Order: sequence, then structure tokens, then C-alpha cells
Amino acid sequence: MVLLTRVDHRLLHGQVAFTWTKQLGADCILIADDDVVKDELRMTALRMSKPNGVKLVMKSVDDSITALTSGVTDKYKLFVLVGNMDSAIRLAKNCPQIKKINLGGLKKEEGKRQISKAISVDDHDVEIIKELNSMGIDLEIRMVPNDAAEDPMRLI
Repeated sequence: MVLLTRVDHRLLHGQVAFTWTKQLGADCILIADDDVVKDELRMTALRMSKPNGVKLVMKSVDDSITALTSGVTDKYKLFVLVGNMDSAIRLAKNCPQIKKINLGGLKKEEGKRQISKAISVDDHDVEIIKELNSMGIDLEIRMVPNDAAEDPMRLI
């Protein structure tokens, strides 16, 4: 069961590994990222960041879609992490069990505007947010569970 999908360019770090995982009661973290699976050094660093007692799986977005739709992940309480909005929309379009997406960190880059403390978007990201919203996905901006959730539709 997918508990939450989070978009965060940092993927697995302190807030995610400990605060979110504990709050959600997740027993497995799935990192769905095409770049990570090609970078053994980054995968090693991410493995060192995982909390004890929680399974960590790293797959490409397509392999993650296959795993999520095949039923093989149904036995887990999954916390899904993606690094960008493109990965989020690909998962949401292909995995009906993704019902909520948390926007936790999109870094400020050239051509992007900041809409909250940790979220910077360009026009392409805004279009994806609008599409996810039209699909009925529950969207929120929240860095940690104790923060008040913000509606990205109001901020874009």
C-alpha cells in the first residue's frame, strides 16, 4: 500500500528518513528515480541514510511502475520518493494507488520561481501540478509532518 509519494530533489535525507517514515509508519521506502539507479556511488550513500528496520528499494521510474502495478509491493507500507515532478506525474498516471503527493523540496534553479520555502517551480512544473490536481491527486506542500500543509494550487 502506498502511504505517500513525496517529491524531493534530495530524495532520502534526515527529514525523510526519520521524521516522515516514522510518522507514516512506513516499513519500506521506494526511491523511483532514473538517475539514481545509474549511479552506484549515490545508491551507496542513500543506503547509508535509511532508517534501521525499514527496507530500501531503488528502481527506475518504469521499474517502479511495474512493481507497484504488479502487486509485488502490496505487502509493504510504502513511502515513495521521487526527485522531480516528471517522475511524479509518470507514477501517478500509471499507478492508481497513488492518491496523495507531498511536495517537499524542489531546488531553486535558473528559470524557476520560489512558491514556498523549499519549492521552486518553472512553467513545466506548474503544468504538472495542474494536471495532477485535475486527476484528483491530493497535493500538499509540507517539509515535515508537523508543518501546516499548503495547497500548491493557491501558490502557483
